[in-house]
Amino acid sequence: MKKQNILVIFLLISLFLSACNGGEKDYDATGSFEAIERLISAEATGVIKTLHIQEGQIINVGDTLGAIDVSNLALQADQIKASIEAIDAKTTNATPQITVLNAQLKTQESQIATFNQQMANIEKEISRFQNLVKANAAPQKQLDDLVAQKLVLQKQIDGVAVQKSVLEAQISSAKQNVALQNTAIRSEEAPNEKRLELIQKQIYDGIIISKHRGTITSQMAYDGEFITIGRPLYKIANLEEITLRAYITGDQLPQVKLNQVVIVRTDNGEGGFNETEATITWISDKAEFTPKTIQTKDERANLVYAIKVKVENDGNYKMGMYGEVKF
Repeated sequence: MKKQNILVIFLLISLFLSACNGGEKDYDATGSFEAIERLISAEATGVIKTLHIQEGQIINVGDTLGAIDVSNLALQADQIKASIEAIDAKTTNATPQITVLNAQLKTQESQIATFNQQMANIEKEISRFQNLVKANAAPQKQLDDLVAQKLVLQKQIDGVAVQKSVLEAQISSAKQNVALQNTAIRSEEAPNEKRLELIQKQIYDGIIISKHRGTITSQMAYDGEFITIGRPLYKIANLEEITLRAYITGDQLPQVKLNQVVIVRTDNGEGGFNETEATITWISDKAEFTPKTIQTKDERANLVYAIKVKVENDGNYKMGMYGEVKF
């Protein structure tokens, strides 16, 4: 009986010492690792022809990861191109009509020049006969005939001038009418070109190109599946720089500051630790209740402050893994 009592006492002492040793923590805060995960979605609708990705794969900006079948969009683009080319055939060319009118206009201008020359000759004759009549060297009738010829010639000049004005008006009107007609036809060109640009962009969006560097953490679509715009393809996270989100008490808050260098460590699975220098990049300005899964240095504290520690990841740290922080 005494031996049993001694054994019980020994076990109690061992448990007490073990508890005491377990309560001595050589870290200042703990938390879990996290990284920014981006959900990448499809930018086109169609069947996935190829998708060369797998979980854990590291991809770079500009990598071509696959393609979506957008052949129907290519047909639409060809149709719009044909419509744009047909616009040229619809336009009116006023050149033949204007060429005929210009030829008639030149004829009228030539006639006016001839009549003006004749008018100059008659005016000289009238001036000469006026002097002869004054000197009684020529009869009045000859002077009167010349004056009558001048009046007839002036009427002819005026008539040709009117015809010239009509031709000029016709040429101007033909140019304006053709310009208006062509403007109406050409107005269809700009909307078609914009539609073509949109279709060409949608065709380009059918090529799945990486816009971020990181590690694929989850694949959500596969070859042969029909997808629509906005459907998730994969998740990606940059694990080269990972963040440890830890919690400290109000008593510890004065000990930390932004850009402070600390030590982050995790179990290495062999009874030791992986340790890395890291930097505090964020300190919460609001207190919150202690998360159930987090133990702080002062376990009696009800309110804690979150901090983020940026760690250069050499591959030892994974999202969701617990880590410890030493100031």
